[in-house]
Amino acid sequence: MTPTVVTGTPRAGAGHVRALGAHGVATVHEAMGRDGLLDPSFRPIYPGATLAGTAVTALCHPGDNLMIHVAVEQCREGDVLVVATTSPCTDGLFGELLATSLRARGVLGLVIGAGVRDVGPLTGMGFPVWSTAVSAQGTVKATAGSVNVPVVIGGRLVHPGDVVVADDDGVVTVPRRRAAEVADAAAARAEREERTREALAAGQLGLDRYNLRPLLERLGVRYVPYEEEDG
Repeated sequence: MTPTVVTGTPRAGAGHVRALGAHGVATVHEAMGRDGLLDPSFRPIYPGATLAGTAVTALCHPGDNLMIHVAVEQCREGDVLVVATTSPCTDGLFGELLATSLRARGVLGLVIGAGVRDVGPLTGMGFPVWSTAVSAQGTVKATAGSVNVPVVIGGRLVHPGDVVVADDDGVVTVPRRRAAEVADAAAARAEREERTREALAAGQLGLDRYNLRPLLERLGVRYVPYEEEDG
């Protein structure tokens, strides 16, 4: 692939991004048909971090963060930088100084399929990062990659402008063209869950709420008094 920087990429609408972010990763993932979830190796560097924004993608070579610096120029307020590498890498491609540069442009956070360092300073400045490794291993700036091209990260194909939602449960991405549809589905699911929450809090069992007793019967599950089983 010829090294490429794509400029002026369209983004999902801000209203749909906010709506998706309000529901969180688990609800969005379920609302999208249990799709869009990055593999569970992506973990936040500090608990309680959340974000919802639009993807600016960068494709880097292992141990080389040149294209992250290139990507910063393409970022704008409300974006999330999504960094993939051409082959597996755990080196610390990103740290406090790059976060400072991204924050100055209104970037909400980072999702990176590689290592991150300066975890303490990043936590202190409240810059959220989801990474697959933490490593102080340094990097070079020597090899051209690409920015704002489709990338595969965490088993998902992510296009620039897609919605990225992340929290303690992981990271989910929503294709830009499906943002409105999935936001509506997530809202409907959240309403159903609220009704279920109220019912469970009032004492209803999940066995009855979800009508699971007929399933147990079909599966041959028997309820046996202790005295009979013990004998």
